[in-house]
Amino acid sequence: MNLRLGVTPDDQAVADAVARFADTVLAPRAQEIDAQELSTTCHVPQLAELGVMGMNLPEHLGGAGVTPTAMLLSLVEISRACAATSSMIGAHYLGTDALLIGGSAEQHQRYLPRAASGEWLAGFALTEPRGGSHPADLRTRAVLHSDGDSYRIDGVKHFISNAKEAKFLIVFAKTDPDAGARGVSAFIVDTDTPGISVSAPEKLMGIHGAHAFEVAFEDVRVPLANRLGAEGSGFKTAMKVLDNSRLDVAATALGIAEAALAAAVQWMKDRHIAGEPIATKQGLQWMVADMKLRLEASWGLTLQALALRQAGQPFTLKSAMAKLHATEMVAFVADTALQIHGGYGYTREMPLERYVRDARILRIYEGSSEIQRTIIARSVLNA
Repeated sequence: MNLRLGVTPDDQAVADAVARFADTVLAPRAQEIDAQELSTTCHVPQLAELGVMGMNLPEHLGGAGVTPTAMLLSLVEISRACAATSSMIGAHYLGTDALLIGGSAEQHQRYLPRAASGEWLAGFALTEPRGGSHPADLRTRAVLHSDGDSYRIDGVKHFISNAKEAKFLIVFAKTDPDAGARGVSAFIVDTDTPGISVSAPEKLMGIHGAHAFEVAFEDVRVPLANRLGAEGSGFKTAMKVLDNSRLDVAATALGIAEAALAAAVQWMKDRHIAGEPIATKQGLQWMVADMKLRLEASWGLTLQALALRQAGQPFTLKSAMAKLHATEMVAFVADTALQIHGGYGYTREMPLERYVRDARILRIYEGSSEIQRTIIARSVLNA
């Protein structure tokens, strides 16, 4: 057992169990899922049996009762085998985290145990076609009905993962269009509610098994009881959720990078030129050294953020730093691993090109690299 700083034997034992599942179930199907663009929701029953679908939830709500560290290590192992599966799980965590953070005890009991069991899949509907995820630019509206017991939601959301299979979405909408971020509210919207239409899956460059959709809401009636918290509290909920999810994205980056580095090392040992393994070539050795250096730096930043999260301390800055470094690191590591494989790395017979494609989205979703730099700069300048 090779423990990292801050990781307990119990945390590692959880991750090791997930790693065995990833190696025997996820990895053998990853290429097929990517090539045929199958949905990784096919893995949900077995993931739920392992407790993965509820790792972000407390035991009294059906969750696995593990630490944030054990959850992140598990996501690394899943991503090492199939990043699309990790992305699907991350979208589920976005929805259930939002409900856990912003919801009432009654809402928790109504939704979260069934989400933790894998019976109900969750989604998170913030991004829109025109304004991305910027709260001031949200055009989806939620208007309180004259009866005072329900809202009418109208609008369009874009790139919403899990939307086709999800039982419920956490939908962010403007209840006060003139109040900027303070006018955003969040709602639990059951996906079988009349007025919701979901597009065909988007044609994505990578993470082919993590389907994303456009979701349209037309005169969708949502009970008042399904609002998360007070009117205008949706933006604060979303920001707290994104602090968590940026660590989930960092975990995905770490997993892909670990897989890419391992593939490069094995290739260098097995591939021979002039009777010698290419691992003896100093130029390639230096490439591996740079890959390992950047990977370990990302681990350090991510574990720092995790320590703060686990201690209940603010971790927005550290989460942004971890996501930024890890997602830019994996781009370098995956591309360098492909380069080490030469022409073979560029073929679809090997996973290197999939690692490169899957890694590319990580610098965009849950806050782009540019947004993370803005968060970091503002924290430094306002210190």
